[in-house]
Amino acid sequence: MNGAEDVIADIPRHLTAIAEWGACLVYILIVGRRARVLGTIAAAVGALVALLLVQAWAGTLPLALWIPGMLVAAAVMYAVLFAVLKVSPLAAGYLAARAFVLGEFAASVYWQLDRFYAAELSPIIQTLLCLGTYAIVLTIAWWAERGSFSRVDVLRIEPRELVGAVAITVATFAISNLSFISASTPFSARFGTEVFYIRTLVDFAGFIALYVQHRVHNEAVVRRDADAMTHLLRSQHEQYELTRRSIDDVNRKYHDMKHHLDALRAEQDAPTRARMVDELEDSIRGYGTVVYTGNHVLDAVLTAKRAYAAENQVELSHVADGSLLDFLRPLDLTAIVGNALDNAVQAAARLSSPDQRLVRFALFAQDDFVMLRVENAYDGVLLREGERIVSRQNAEGHGYGLRNIDTAATAYDGAVSISSDEAWFSLRILFPKNASRAE
Repeated sequence: MNGAEDVIADIPRHLTAIAEWGACLVYILIVGRRARVLGTIAAAVGALVALLLVQAWAGTLPLALWIPGMLVAAAVMYAVLFAVLKVSPLAAGYLAARAFVLGEFAASVYWQLDRFYAAELSPIIQTLLCLGTYAIVLTIAWWAERGSFSRVDVLRIEPRELVGAVAITVATFAISNLSFISASTPFSARFGTEVFYIRTLVDFAGFIALYVQHRVHNEAVVRRDADAMTHLLRSQHEQYELTRRSIDDVNRKYHDMKHHLDALRAEQDAPTRARMVDELEDSIRGYGTVVYTGNHVLDAVLTAKRAYAAENQVELSHVADGSLLDFLRPLDLTAIVGNALDNAVQAAARLSSPDQRLVRFALFAQDDFVMLRVENAYDGVLLREGERIVSRQNAEGHGYGLRNIDTAATAYDGAVSISSDEAWFSLRILFPKNASRAE
């Protein structure tokens, strides 16, 4: 190999296609898919055929059109990932950039080993070396990447993150392949072995840069979710404190009733007495809305949520032994019950007929467990991101209610289950009796 063109001519296109295909498989295996197993297998086979054809076509192009040929291969990888995975166009581009660099790295590792041992290997051994190298590199990449992606949560990618990933990919590809295009630049290698080494090293550095970028992305998502959940928890607890103080005020006013009764007994004028009775009745009209379950925190939350339900013309009924939840910390209790009832009331309020707007809250002992159940009528529409049910409201702080419930329940070894049909939505939380919080 005396020049860059000789080096390029010696790179088998079909090996590049297989490496790109294997890189796509890595992300197909770790990100949520649209189709079932058979559909995914069919799409993967079609992707391999498409990449082989594209690379075979690109191999017939002159050197000046080599980069456009690689861009077509990258476009095929994007189309495959977008078609197979449950991702947005931005997320598909983000994954395609990662897969492209990973495919380039796997191909360069094998080709460097092959050129080093080329004179000593038979064609069969070369094939085994290729498959073994690809398997090792892609398996390590799968192991490293699987903890950074979720099959349940939707991959949310912002435009600036996609731009960053594409910039890293373009820079990696340009620097790693500069020597293949021209040996007359200050950054090009002069000998074939240097070309392979530079390509492998730069591709590896590019993959590491993309890996670090995604870890930073995940940390930002975790911080954003934690901030939103903390804000929601704080709001629920502040609401509880406000309701508790309101109940205390009502109880204090209740003790003043005897003074009003004494004044009524002393009043001799019938019209004046009637007016005083009416005023007294108006002043105590809201007393019946105070809930007593045996747990003062639950009392405050249920009282507040009954008022919230009434404002939305939703009927909230409850049967609860609040003492069963004495083991819950106040903040956890307000998070669980407050979020569950907020979600239920909001869902029921969307029904057009007030007669259908029903929410049922139940808390009871079941063998050695405590069952908390919230059921509500709803319009049959559920929004999901992956396998997770999400809020239909776009305001800040919405969409974290079920996560807060699950997080708080899990801290007490509780289990959360959800069921629904076309008319009713049911949330059940099962706790061991007298559970303690895991720190």
